[in-house]
Amino acid sequence: MRDAARTLRMAMAATGVAAIVALGLVWWAEHVQGMVPCELCLIERWPWRVLLVLGVVGVFAPRPRLVRGVAAVSVATLGVGVGLAVLHGGVEQGWWPSPLPQCHAPHITGRTFAERFASMPLRPAKPCDAPSYLLPAVPVSMTVMGGIAAAALIGLLAAAAFRDASAVRARTGS
Repeated sequence: MRDAARTLRMAMAATGVAAIVALGLVWWAEHVQGMVPCELCLIERWPWRVLLVLGVVGVFAPRPRLVRGVAAVSVATLGVGVGLAVLHGGVEQGWWPSPLPQCHAPHITGRTFAERFASMPLRPAKPCDAPSYLLPAVPVSMTVMGGIAAAALIGLLAAAAFRDASAVRARTGS
């Protein structure tokens, strides 16, 4: 039982570390490499932020039952991450339009140059249908990489939860 609970805690620690790596990687790509994120990219970061908190809670939770609950919420959060990656990947591939109005070209209005300049956005936006490639030699966008990482973490947490559930059943005799 203790080994199974430890396995689940280690999976939660791995989830937290993966969130740190994912957020660190996009920070590096944006601030060091100069890549401009689109609005969908910014939204895709939220599940990883939530996972960071859940990973810490899962590691330091006082009871195994609480760790199981946090792991279940983590799987749901990762499911949201995979869903956002699929949505954004479809926009990048041109399978459907972006649901966000910020992903489209800005509408600059005005009759004079000053009016047009005033209606321009403060920061240039990147369209959501333009994929960002972390490694130019690898034709997999950062969006798809994030979705693959989230799906892999779902598998890791599911395997750890299955081991934990089997240990609980063996202990209770059901």
